[in-house]
Amino acid sequence: MKKKSYYIHTFGCQSNKSDSERIAGDYQARGYVEAESWHDCDELVVNTCAVRQRAEDKARGFLYNAMVYFNENGIARPKIILTGCMVHHGYEKLYEMMPMVDEILPINEVGFNQAAIRDQKHAWLPISTGCNSFCTYCIVPYSRGREKSRSMESIMEEVKSLVEKGYCEITLLGMNVNSWGLEKLGIGFRKLMMENKEFQREDLPDNQSQYLKPKGTPPFVKLLQEISKFDEIKKIRFMSSNPWDFHDELIEEVGNNKKIDRYVHLPIQSGSNAVLYRMNRGYTRERYIEVVQKLRKADPNIVIGTDIVVGFAGETEEEFQETVDLAKQMNWMVGFVAIYSPRPGTAGWKIYPDNIPHKEKKRRWEVLDQIINKDNLSQRPVVI
Repeated sequence: MKKKSYYIHTFGCQSNKSDSERIAGDYQARGYVEAESWHDCDELVVNTCAVRQRAEDKARGFLYNAMVYFNENGIARPKIILTGCMVHHGYEKLYEMMPMVDEILPINEVGFNQAAIRDQKHAWLPISTGCNSFCTYCIVPYSRGREKSRSMESIMEEVKSLVEKGYCEITLLGMNVNSWGLEKLGIGFRKLMMENKEFQREDLPDNQSQYLKPKGTPPFVKLLQEISKFDEIKKIRFMSSNPWDFHDELIEEVGNNKKIDRYVHLPIQSGSNAVLYRMNRGYTRERYIEVVQKLRKADPNIVIGTDIVVGFAGETEEEFQETVDLAKQMNWMVGFVAIYSPRPGTAGWKIYPDNIPHKEKKRRWEVLDQIINKDNLSQRPVVI
């Protein structure tokens, strides 16, 4: 009897790719085999991205084209399962938007009960799910739920399994890896901790004291140290990090631990403090520069990449020029520049009018892309 087959079509970031690996693991644990393409499978899983409208349009376009293919060729279509960040729309609206979908799989139901099916030379390793930051432009807390850290034991068991399978490079994934193990403290209290290094365990309520970083070693730093003890692991990467809680202890660990990749991805999103405030990013331009300066002092070989959103609601030309000025200073290795599109359900969508014309957003995108990604940055001295 022929085994049933599945195919997973993935849109979006590394977290989505990692989720797809785990979905594949679940399918294979149930006896399914992977189809060579979506043209010939019993179940088609579409793992969606919702970070921008264009990302959602790509997923909808793919499904429409798939249906055209099956209909024109008289082929019985597979069962279509939708998952990923577009689930934030809710079941009723999704079925209305994409009537060809047969089933919706909430991304927070993708667990760790089965081994992921990986086909790359390095392994994506999620250490947390969800997000508590609630940036006003971002749909992630609504699509992926609240932040939840995996246990040290669970992560280390998976690292051990990866080593046994011959993996020597891993990338730790989280919406904000810095906060691994600290989500139960709450962002407000953690910011207070960052500002006041004199906090001691006895200063905390009993139900929170267990989560306080032990005498200057944040949990994420401890995790990096434990993973580094495996001789077989030669390279450790992580993404993404939030500048407001990029601890000095983490900077020191990155500088000293040469197993950690010399590339650090540190999103800025905007070089304007006013825009950062409207975005609810939790840090200032000055804080970002301070973290970068410390990283480069810890090891001059460290290179920085970033994310930037242009045309955020209310962004004036003066505010945009502040981002341009910062881009000329920072010598980023790469910048992923995105054009802002409001995400329904987010605070930005509710309270900030999307008042920047698309043509102007595109112009701003081109300016920053030229400065960061197309100019010969390797010849430009670091000036901060």
